[in-house]
Amino acid sequence: MLRECKSHGYFRGDVCQECGEEGKFLMNEHELNRCGRIMAGVLRHFPEKFGVEMDEHGWVDVQDLVMQIRRQKDKLHWLKPHHVEAIVLTDPKGRYQYDKDRVRATYGHSLEVDLDLPTDDIPDTLYYPVAEEELDVVLERGLQPTERKSVHLSATFMNAVEAGQRRGAQPIILEVDAKRAISDGVVIKQAGKTVYITDSIPSKFLQQSAQAAPPPPAGEGRADDE
Repeated sequence: MLRECKSHGYFRGDVCQECGEEGKFLMNEHELNRCGRIMAGVLRHFPEKFGVEMDEHGWVDVQDLVMQIRRQKDKLHWLKPHHVEAIVLTDPKGRYQYDKDRVRATYGHSLEVDLDLPTDDIPDTLYYPVAEEELDVVLERGLQPTERKSVHLSATFMNAVEAGQRRGAQPIILEVDAKRAISDGVVIKQAGKTVYITDSIPSKFLQQSAQAAPPPPAGEGRADDE
């Protein structure tokens, strides 16, 4: 449920966590998930399918995005720019940025974009999940992007566990010596609340974590993009 509190702005849930007020209804859970999936697809993978122009840094015009979604998805004919802003500002993972009249995804792209994201205050250690069959290869060759254009690193051990389990695997977690990698010239950017991206990580900055990942919750399956 997406709502707006007059005093504290947009929020997800039944009541504002700050004041307990119900606020103004914006969209239900189904509509929120539907809009979120469309936004992720357009801003990360296929802007051309919706006739949206994207600049070199991944930004698209919000008004144009809304108009094209309304045009192609009849059930979202009511969508307005403030709905997009609300989705972005309440996203729990910080996957998007909203700047006046434009919006972009901050990670997960299969497109070539130049993401001018912050590179300061990077944690000394970051984490990455691998499947058991990938472990030896990654420790030998390092981390390289696959279907995405960047390697996605997690802020904490449990963030990496969750990312690995969303791919349907019981992951082994690697520790990334980000401090030493950065001092050696590797550029790491903060792309979300718990996500950091880089072009690659050489194997010399990787080691298997001594912590073991807990099993996934019962019934948990593969999910969409982070």
